[in-house]
Amino acid sequence: MLALPFWAQANDELLMLQEDAGQWTLPGKNYSANRYSTLNQITSRNVKNLKASWTFSLGVLRGQEGAPLVVGTTMYVHTGFPNNVYALDLTRDGAPIKWAYKPNQDANVPAVACCDTVYRGLAYAGGKIFLAQLDTNVVAIDAATGKEIWKVTQGDPGQGMTITAAPLVIKDKVITGISGGEFGVRGFVTANDINTGEQVWRAYSAGPDTDVLIGDGFSSPYASHQGADLGVSTWKGDEWTRGGGTTWGWYTYDPELDLLYYSTGNPGAWNPTQRPGDNKWSMTIFARNPDTGMARWAYQMTPHDEWDYDGVNENILADLSMNGETRKVLVHFDRNGFGYTIDRATGEVLVAEKFGAVNWATSVDLETGLPVRVAEKGTQAGRNSKDICPAAIGTKDQQPAAFSPKTGLFYVPTNNICMDYEGVPVKYQAGQWYVGAIVRMYPGPGGNRGEFIAWDATTGEKKWGIKENLAAYGGALATAGNVVFYGTMEGWLKAVNAKTGELLWRFKTGSGIIANPMTFLAPDGKQYVAVISGVGGWAGIAAALDIGPEDPTAGLGALGAFGDAGMHSTKGAMLYVFGL
Repeated sequence: MLALPFWAQANDELLMLQEDAGQWTLPGKNYSANRYSTLNQITSRNVKNLKASWTFSLGVLRGQEGAPLVVGTTMYVHTGFPNNVYALDLTRDGAPIKWAYKPNQDANVPAVACCDTVYRGLAYAGGKIFLAQLDTNVVAIDAATGKEIWKVTQGDPGQGMTITAAPLVIKDKVITGISGGEFGVRGFVTANDINTGEQVWRAYSAGPDTDVLIGDGFSSPYASHQGADLGVSTWKGDEWTRGGGTTWGWYTYDPELDLLYYSTGNPGAWNPTQRPGDNKWSMTIFARNPDTGMARWAYQMTPHDEWDYDGVNENILADLSMNGETRKVLVHFDRNGFGYTIDRATGEVLVAEKFGAVNWATSVDLETGLPVRVAEKGTQAGRNSKDICPAAIGTKDQQPAAFSPKTGLFYVPTNNICMDYEGVPVKYQAGQWYVGAIVRMYPGPGGNRGEFIAWDATTGEKKWGIKENLAAYGGALATAGNVVFYGTMEGWLKAVNAKTGELLWRFKTGSGIIANPMTFLAPDGKQYVAVISGVGGWAGIAAALDIGPEDPTAGLGALGAFGDAGMHSTKGAMLYVFGL
């Protein structure tokens, strides 16, 4: 039998492992990132009997996002800064530590972390664990021993660059992004060789087509997306060089189409008066060839973003029945409040409907792909635009949704926050805040600040919703047992009926949950559910930093809607594992 090249072996390994219901080897369970498990020992009938089986302290206090990985009989769990990694032995009672990897990072790096020192997870391939540190170092770690294999630097924290996104391995490449849009960083995505760390390609979010990796193979069904070097011509002067569009969200991959998908963030600065034009390619979903980085298509959701509607949320891949035919789609719940169902081969928007309180636009024109804006909700320097929904935190932040092929529904944590917004002039200085806005946030219609909803992406309809007092800031997990799990900033891990939304079970953890539940099959043959508790992130940073509702140290002046989070949750990171 011919030996396969290592990249093919690694790719085949991940393709096989993602189908193993007992393991959780990719950040979103599989390349589609549907966060759906076919495990069904835990059902809507017996979930009420879940008990805490064991816990593990992460030893840090600030916000914790992402989910552990389970590869074979080992669980790999991460922390926010300083980005420690622990390998836990699932074959032994209480899952003791097999090894720990503790990076030595500059203590000054958190000062340039915009929205807490969170980290969203690890990647695995070919016997290696891949870690992206806050200081922009990407590390390959021996999964068996914890020994560092290689380390490469992707950016400069002195320029405001950090990394908080989970990597994704495709074939022989590990894909990572960059954070720092609030510091004038020009966003990019990088592919590195998983064996050596050598950079294979880097694609920027703004600049000439040679930097954005747009060539002859690029196409779009929309006129506003066609033309050469739009990443320059849609900006004023050299604003594109500090144009934001950072890539701190999630990555997905379609092996059949051989396309990598990800989204880019808000343009810099927040003051839209300083950057007239569409500001491409911020606020954009990209489809790229993972071998070369060349873009196949792109779709900009919010041209000339005036509200900090960061576009980095996950792109879930699914095959849905629409108008009598099966469509290969990408489903994206954007912070701008629209839920998009997009043909993932071409970038054509099939459905775009509001999934929460939205008044900055009335709709999305499916012919042009452009939002139909409401002029009075636009923002500019020197004018305080009031009662804009959603707020900068968005109708949904990066906390990922889940999709159940069994019910055909998407399960989405959402926010119900509105705002007043005024642009102010700001000058760029490397490594300093480059925001330029005064923002005041407050609860939206009804007074509840969050809602967990079930969504039909074929029609753009909400099927049911569970109102939450605080912003719904924990990710979702769907299972074949007809159960959906999600966490709240008060610290509740909840299990609800996937079809009706009926609350079936809940457990109060020690801190707010802004991470994502996952499930696995342990060596004892039993199904377990795990989640990391530890309040923080954009909405929870008020609690993580002990900021009160009227505290002037709230930085961006935008935390008023969350300043009482500390009344509901205290700091502290812990892994909880539950079983029947």
